[in-house]
Amino acid sequence: MMESIKKLRELTGAGMMDVKKALADAGNDEEKAIALLRERGIVKAAKKADREAKEGLVRFVVDGNRAAMVEVNSETDFVARNSDFQALVEQVAQAALRAGTNNVEELRNFTLDNGETVGNAVAAAAGKIGENLVLNRVAYIDAGEGEHVAGYVHSNGKIGVLVDLLGGTEAQAKDVALHVAAERPQYLNRDEVNAADLEKEREILTNKALNEGKPQQIVDKIVQGQIGKFYEERVLPEQKFVKDNSVTVGQYLGNAQVKRFVRFEVGAQ
Repeated sequence: MMESIKKLRELTGAGMMDVKKALADAGNDEEKAIALLRERGIVKAAKKADREAKEGLVRFVVDGNRAAMVEVNSETDFVARNSDFQALVEQVAQAALRAGTNNVEELRNFTLDNGETVGNAVAAAAGKIGENLVLNRVAYIDAGEGEHVAGYVHSNGKIGVLVDLLGGTEAQAKDVALHVAAERPQYLNRDEVNAADLEKEREILTNKALNEGKPQQIVDKIVQGQIGKFYEERVLPEQKFVKDNSVTVGQYLGNAQVKRFVRFEVGAQ
């Protein structure tokens, strides 16, 4: 009995009395006792679900031309630096790659090798760690022939990026991932810019120029120049390249083209 208690404590991180009770309830069947502890961990986690989880980590996995990235949130940065939590996030990222999904609910329902779902694994970890943990986001890229997939995670694990580059080199894809992490582009190209947002920006700039007493005949020219700056700040190929401000990202890439980028920042949507 004591050997089983010791073994289950090591496997689950649960307290002695919790393990002892689970073994008794399971008729000393270790597997059933572990299942009970996980179930009870899920109950404890559910009670914590009203607490906000704003900290956490981003992790990515690349395998050839396939890549996945996840964001898992915790309540505190202390837990985000916990080795058990980090192992969980790595496990979830690996599962996301195998699941091949961009849908959080599909990933939650994906079954791991041990037979439990990703959602249950997160909930069980929440019970063990003692904080509300949330699988917040997932991204998956399955790139085609002639494409390069690269990822980047900032050293603190709070910002992660995936990039799918058509043409060019793997090194360029990695450089663009670093750039996206640092410069936060909003759009892949000008066509993605929301027309209503652009019109609102144009209206603000026009009124600003008029309020400054600029002559009507040159206002349009001024606004057009400032709209160009609007694009330069937000559209990826038009941004100044973070590693060489003398060129834009588009100029750095030459004939290569970013097909898709995904940027996760912990706590931001």
